[in-house]
Amino acid sequence: MGRPAPLMSNPAGDNLPVVGRRVRVMLVDDSLVVRSILERIVDGTPGLQVCASVASAHDALAFLASEPVDVVVLDIEMPGMNGIDALPHILERAANARVLILSSNCVEGGPAAIEALALGASDTLAKPGRGSFSGRFAEVLTERILSLGQLQAPAATRIAYRPPVPPAPVVVDADQSLECIAVAASTGGIPAFANFITHLDPRVTAPILLTQHLPDAFMEFYAKQIATMTGRKVCVAAAGMAVEANRIYLAPGDAHLMVVANGARREIALDRRPVENGCCPSADPMLASVAEVYGKGGVAVVLSGMGRDGANGAERLKSAGGTIFAQAPESCVIWGMPGAVAKAGLATATLNPDAIALMLGSFLAGRRAS
Repeated sequence: MGRPAPLMSNPAGDNLPVVGRRVRVMLVDDSLVVRSILERIVDGTPGLQVCASVASAHDALAFLASEPVDVVVLDIEMPGMNGIDALPHILERAANARVLILSSNCVEGGPAAIEALALGASDTLAKPGRGSFSGRFAEVLTERILSLGQLQAPAATRIAYRPPVPPAPVVVDADQSLECIAVAASTGGIPAFANFITHLDPRVTAPILLTQHLPDAFMEFYAKQIATMTGRKVCVAAAGMAVEANRIYLAPGDAHLMVVANGARREIALDRRPVENGCCPSADPMLASVAEVYGKGGVAVVLSGMGRDGANGAERLKSAGGTIFAQAPESCVIWGMPGAVAKAGLATATLNPDAIALMLGSFLAGRRAS
């Protein structure tokens, strides 16, 4: 998964470099040795400042009650309240801070990393061995902290455990069908999709295609995590699979997820050719294929993420008569992908994920997919 350059969104919504701003970093790790090493790395990096270094989640919460923080670097394995249990409380208390999980448990593709991302962490990084904190690790760590700390702070990155606000009315054609839902997501997309899928009316049975920017090693764990939230069958897509109702197909991390027509049968196809935006998997081929196969029956949902992946595909789907929904900026970690769609005038509505899910109920009066 590509890492953004250190940027901050200005009030006009454009990404511009920020000069002279120091990112306030809190370190939470029960090991004094690890904290001391991290303090030297962070404080030795221009633009970063350690504002607190604490040994427990309880100490972190106490500090956050009175002091602002931009980035929290959080360990998982700690006595008392562990990092996973503490994460929702830290997000609640820290308001606009982003959380980077730094733990030996967060190996690439590991379930702990997926669980942390699903709970609202902005990023994860595997903690190296005791003697391997210098060199490349220090560079990667500080790069990620700078990237997270210099992005415009969101209202929240966690799943919203609240009754959804009914969305404003959106006009849907009387004969509008809902045959396929294609979801595009990147940074911040895991909690956004969780919010979406848990609020989706079970009477909406259209198949869901999901392109989430993650490395391939994460995908099987992520599919299992999604399955805990819904009664739908969830799988990592493979070429030739039938696209069926009440199923979620997750793009593998090394190929673009597409749908093709084979007579009356709709099937999964995988494409590994490079695309203009450089993403793999990319949402553009997915949305373009939904436009070709489903036309007016296709719906796109573009969730939080950096860049503009999905904008070209959304334009194709819109031209084919499909409907586009974009996540609202106040609930995004990064309003790049949905912002590109909204600014291009492609979105029928710009709403929070739970409200988009409720809005899809407007299609229930239309023709059901066969």
